[in-house]
Amino acid sequence: MFFNKICIIGTGLIGGSLALAFRRKYIGEKIIGIDFPETIKKAVEHNIIDEGYTPDEIEQQVSDADLVILATNIQQIISDLKRIPPMLKKDAIVTDVGSSKETIIIIADQEFPDYINFVGGHPMAGSEKNGIDAADPFLFENCFYILTPQKNTPPDVLNKLVTIMELIGAKVLLLNASVHDKIAAAVSHLPQMLAVKLVNLIADYNQDEPNYLKLAAGGFRDMTRIASSPFSMWEDIFKTNSENILNIIDEFIVELNKLKDELSYTNLRCEFENAAKTRLSIPKDTKGFIHPNYDITVVVEDEPGVISKIASTLFEKGINIRDIEVLKVRLLEGGTMRLSFESEKNREAAIDLLTEKGFYCRKR
Repeated sequence: MFFNKICIIGTGLIGGSLALAFRRKYIGEKIIGIDFPETIKKAVEHNIIDEGYTPDEIEQQVSDADLVILATNIQQIISDLKRIPPMLKKDAIVTDVGSSKETIIIIADQEFPDYINFVGGHPMAGSEKNGIDAADPFLFENCFYILTPQKNTPPDVLNKLVTIMELIGAKVLLLNASVHDKIAAAVSHLPQMLAVKLVNLIADYNQDEPNYLKLAAGGFRDMTRIASSPFSMWEDIFKTNSENILNIIDEFIVELNKLKDELSYTNLRCEFENAAKTRLSIPKDTKGFIHPNYDITVVVEDEPGVISKIASTLFEKGINIRDIEVLKVRLLEGGTMRLSFESEKNREAAIDLLTEKGFYCRKR
């Protein structure tokens, strides 16, 4: 046991998954959750936490906690950073899970006394589903868990956080909060904005020519997958990291203007080759800011029940299909389907199972 009492404020997907992962690895003797009554009821019933309390009971529960995790949305994290410091005991460790870090660190510096240890955190893990019902003890397996310590962070405090996050399967990366937010703006927040704007642009074109959306499959669908992310998840990020996002948008506009000037065969070939080379260097075995697709394609015959057969084969082994799409179909001949999974492990297992059933499938 690393902590006698862990208090997790916010028991949704991330908070609930941390609770389950900590229980699995015996990281806390007692794990307390704080959330609204309906969520707490589920968390206790499913043995995700030992005890649950509502927000109006927060003072009593954090006062003797060794580790406090702020696992709510960013604005609520900021509110709690201002509220809880007087409630905490000496040498308590506090961390958060917010997707932007610099604003949170600045407020923690202003509000926390020297005898309380705050270390910012950002687990780069997620799921297609949200809330306590989606909590998963293996959510952090092979994901980057970013910690943003400060110069005055005691080494033993940082080491303890690094150790417990590694125990639950995460790859810990230490970053300056400002650097974190600049990277996030470039590799996560800008792509999100581009996906949203590109989908909306095509939707506008589709009003006059309805074949735009008909033909917007395959690569377009993959590229714009993140456009379906709920705004509630992004609103606080845009508010707290707006300067970096605006800067990277300006830089991207410069690059687009360069691209307009380079629309000759030679220059464009160079751009494509450089992009392909760079993309090959992106790690494939870790979860990043944008969660990867673990896809396979399956060649199927045109016969009744073939999709049901595939689904039931995977269901029997507990493998969940995150997404399914028919890519190519010829009447009476069959076609090709795309299946998407939550992890590389599930993708490999699906290929083995479907191959045994006589399907031809491969990684996409």
